[in-house]
This record gives sequence, structure tokens and C-alpha cells, in this order.
Amino acid sequence: MSTTRLRERRGATGLPGPGLPGPARPRSARVRPARHGFLLLGGVQMTLIFTLASLAVPLPRIGAEFRLDRAELILLSAAYGLTFAGLLLLGGRLADRSGGRRVLTAGLLVFGAASALAPLAPGYGTLLAARFGQGAGAALVAPAAMALLRTLYPEPAAYGRAMATWGGLSVLGATAGNLLSGVVAAATSWRGTFAVPIAVTATALLLAPRLLPATPPGRDRALDLPGALLATAGITLASYGLVLTDAHPWASAPVLVPLLAGLVLLAAFGAVERRTADPLLPPGFLRDGRRALGLAAIGLTAAGTATVFVLLSLALQQQRGWSALLTSAAFVPFAVALLGSGRLAGPLIGRYGPGRVTAAGLGTAAAGLGLLAATGFDTSVPYAYGLLPGLVLLPAGGALSFAGAAVLATDGVPAHHAGLAGGVLNTAMELGPTVLFAALLTLGGDAVSLAAAAVLFTALASATALTTRIH
Repeated sequence: MSTTRLRERRGATGLPGPGLPGPARPRSARVRPARHGFLLLGGVQMTLIFTLASLAVPLPRIGAEFRLDRAELILLSAAYGLTFAGLLLLGGRLADRSGGRRVLTAGLLVFGAASALAPLAPGYGTLLAARFGQGAGAALVAPAAMALLRTLYPEPAAYGRAMATWGGLSVLGATAGNLLSGVVAAATSWRGTFAVPIAVTATALLLAPRLLPATPPGRDRALDLPGALLATAGITLASYGLVLTDAHPWASAPVLVPLLAGLVLLAAFGAVERRTADPLLPPGFLRDGRRALGLAAIGLTAAGTATVFVLLSLALQQQRGWSALLTSAAFVPFAVALLGSGRLAGPLIGRYGPGRVTAAGLGTAAAGLGLLAATGFDTSVPYAYGLLPGLVLLPAGGALSFAGAAVLATDGVPAHHAGLAGGVLNTAMELGPTVLFAALLTLGGDAVSLAAAAVLFTALASATALTTRIH
């Protein structure tokens, strides 16, 4: 048996799944603070993704209140993700350079201030600025949380258990965002959806000094400002161009100008990184085949989940005339399947390894997408036996895929690159939905888009299974 495969089996033994109280049961007083710290960091990570998804259901109400056109709604929906994805690599470097807790605290202050501004917004401009600010704060918080996670669990086996649980938190947060936003919007208004990030931020700022280690600054490393600027501008511009494909043709100037500019800047970023002594993203970081597959699985799973959330939410409200509350209720089985599968993910990874579990999860999710594609969200298809099977298989597979892929993506990452790993992992999670959703929309029709996504999931599942068998 190869060294990699042996490490895969030994390092992931006894993994819990997403939704469990923590990555391991406390065996002594020494372990309890780590477990409590994990609960705090996990809650923060879920809230970051909750906030990303929280405007999806109430967006039509915001548009009606502020009299927004389609392009303005698209930008408002994407604003958080644009700054989140664009600044993550910089956030990862800052976490490795300045210390995880310090960067986490700074990010929480930015995120919390923007979250407090959003519900007070008198108009579109203020709300848009608040969403951009939330994304900037989240880009500092997410990689800093993963850097602190590595400090809490310095041993490879314990860190593997933690990452198996961590992998499912984001999709759980996205599901909670879609579920609760409709409930809150129906009970109060869309402004009430910002109560969750405000409350979690305040709690995290209060408890962080007690539960999280005061990590010292990392090695004396240059910040690589040229790389940071190129990466941030390139990712943001390219993502913005892709987002606009929902309102403009691919060949139009509003799409091509930012998209091509972003790609040029990303190419320049790659050239600069190869010549920099201490690059923001070391070129060798992505050469590990298992890590690359893990990141691809994270991006694809996030994209498939987000695509179904958006398309089904629109179909239920616009085609079937469902209310926001009833639309949120339609995703309750999705959440139940996600939690149930998440509880199985850890033990399965411990027994079969993260590669096999990732492949199985992708295959199961592909089956769910295929069933949804067969319905095409047609109004004549009953929810109970038309949509429900796909809405159970997709999250069941997604939970397994996220958990296994998180272990694959962080396996063997040195401690001084923990923030970088967090930045790259979250970048894959943010860019996946942006890139794939834009590409799928060009195919035309919900059924075709979902069928194409199912094919991609199947192909990646096969590649992951083959790579796992070789190693």
C-alpha cells in the first residue's frame, strides 16, 4: 500500500460528519477548549455562507421596494461573492503572516459593521456598499478561521477529522440561508435576514479571546502586493463579467470587457508568481493531483447546489406562484438529507478514505441532478414524487463530496500555509458557482442546464475514483 493511501486511511479514522457538535469527543480537559473553539469557528464559517445565500429568496421584494431593474438585482446578488472571492488569497496570506486570531478579529469587525449597515440602508447604493463590505470582511475571516483550526488541531489525524466536519459546514450554511431567509422575510421583511450575521459576529468577537489561541505572527514574509492586486482585480473582474451573462449576451461589451480584462490580469498574476521569491500562491501548491481534485470537487459541488437553489426558487415562485415561505419549506427535505448524510461522512472517510467518499458523493449528487433534469421543474410535475427524490439525492451526495474533498484539498499542507489553504479552498467554493452557473445558463432551459451539470459531476466522480485507485 502506498504512503499516501496509508496516510489517507490512518489520518481520517473516526471522522465525524457535518452537523455533529465537533470534530471529536473530548477525552480530557485539554481537548475541551479545542472542541469549543471548533464550534465557534464552525458557526462563523456557516454564517459567512448563510449570508451569501440569504438574499436569494427575498431578492424580488428588495427589487420591488427600491424599484431595481434586472441588472441592478444581479449586481446586488453578486456583490458579496465578488469581494469575497477576489480578496480570499490576500486574506490567506495575511492570516499566515499576521496571525489567525488577529486577522479573524479584523475581518469580523468589517463583516459586522457592514452587516449592521445593510438593514438600515435607505436605498440601493447603501445596500450594495454594505454587501461589498460584508464580502471583504468574509475574505479575511474564512482563511483566518482555517489557520486557527490548524492551530487547534496540530496533529495530522485530528486535523483530518476536523476538516471532514468542516467540509460540510458551507453547504449547510447555504441551505440554512435559503430556508431561513424566506421565513424571516415572510415574518418581518428582508431587513430581518441580517440579524443572523450581526448576532453571530457579536458572539464571535466576545468569545474569540476566550476560546481561540492568540497565534503569533508567522514567518517574516513579504506581502506580495503585486500578486495580491493582480489576483484580486483579476478574480473580481472575471467573476463580474460572468455574472452579467445572465442579463447580457456573451459577445456584448458589458460581459467581454470585464471578463477579458480579468483573464489578462490573472495571466499576469501567474507570470508574477513564477518570478516572486515568496509568492502569494506558490505554483507547486496546486500540482498535487489529489489536492486539485479536491478543489475541483468543492467548486463543482458548490456550483451544482447553488444552481438548483436559484433555478428551483425561481421556478416555484414565478411558474407555480409559491410564496417565499412555501419556497423555503420546499428545501426542508434538502436540509434533512444533508444533515443525515453529513453524519455518515466522517465514519465513511475513516473506513474508505476521502477519495472514495468524494467519488461516491459526486456520483450520488449526479443522480439527483439527473432526476431534477428529467422533470425540468415542469409545473405539471408533483413536488412529492417529481422534485423530492432529486432534492434528497443531491444534498446526500453533496455532503459526502464536500467532506471528502475538504480532506483531499488540505492533506499534507504545512502549518505555515494553513491560511493559504483556507483562501484557496474558499476561492474554489466561491468561483465554482459563478463560473458554472454562467456557463449553464448559455445552454438554455432548466432541464438542459441540470443535465449538463449531472454529466460534469459524473465525469469528476470517475476521475476521482480512478486517481484514488491509482494511489
